[in-house]
Amino acid sequence: MNSENPYHLNIEIDKLTNSILNTLTNESIQTDVQLLSKDDLKTITKKNGWLFSWKSEAKLDDRILLKLLTLDDPNTIQGLASISDYGDHYYLHLVESVPFNLGKNKLYQGVPGNLFAYTCRISWNKGYEGFVSFTSKTLLIKHYEESLGATHVGGHKMVIFPYEALKLIRQYYPTNNK
Repeated sequence: MNSENPYHLNIEIDKLTNSILNTLTNESIQTDVQLLSKDDLKTITKKNGWLFSWKSEAKLDDRILLKLLTLDDPNTIQGLASISDYGDHYYLHLVESVPFNLGKNKLYQGVPGNLFAYTCRISWNKGYEGFVSFTSKTLLIKHYEESLGATHVGGHKMVIFPYEALKLIRQYYPTNNK
């Protein structure tokens, strides 16, 4: 087994917030999730500190690439997710925070949780009851169980079931539960 498989999620859920939280001011910043554009891909490179090859991900036919933005600064990407619609649930392939949202000195907390919650939300709205699955690195299985309420279903596979999905949706989208 290759422990460096990029499709084994290796991102920590730093904090569940109701949007994202500015670590300097403790201010809650409202967000928006949009489809990633081809123009966005020009700056999302390993040279600019991103960990994954998002250009390669964009070439895969079954992928939906999402970007998390703040309403205050809609031109700056805070995080990215790659998902697929499997007909009865969404599969989350990749989640990544912009490099300045990583580590001890990150600008915003809550970016990964926001992208998980958004995926649960679109799963709910699609009629899949919020079901989301993903593959975790071994060392983060317990972390995802505790932070997201995900269930380890064997191997590296994790599932967010409806009850936990609804909790995440309500956490990040309190005025629009679905």
